[in-house]
Parts: sequence; structure tokens; C-alpha cells
Amino acid sequence: MMPLTVLDAGEERIVLRISGKPDVKKHLENLGFVAGSEVMVMNVIGGNVIVKVKEARVAISREMAQKIMV
Repeated sequence: MMPLTVLDAGEERIVLRISGKPDVKKHLENLGFVAGSEVMVMNVIGGNVIVKVKEARVAISREMAQKIMV
């Protein structure tokens, strides 16, 4: 298990768990990051990570991406 931030652009993985405070976990779940869902890192720009999750592209900060374990 590793954080989403270690993946390179184009890599696909399955979300294993979300860590963090309950409000952060809920926010990530609302964006589509739930255990068992497929995610793909599209690009890393500055401190942000662009991720494809549930047929949508979402930009999240590096800190948020570190809470998503794949």
C-alpha cells in the first residue's frame, strides 16, 4: 500500500483506503475516492495532482493525494 502521490502519470490503481480526519475523508468520498474505485493519475502540475476517478477529472492538492492509499 502506498499513497497516490508516488504514482507516475498514466498509472492506474485501486483505492484501498482513505486516511485523515473525518471531514477530509468525507470530502474525498464526495469526489469519488472510495475504497475499491479505480483511479488514474493524469498529470502532476506544481503541487496539484490531476486524477481520473469515476469518468471525471479531479484536481487535488498533494497533501490530499497523500491521504489516498492505493
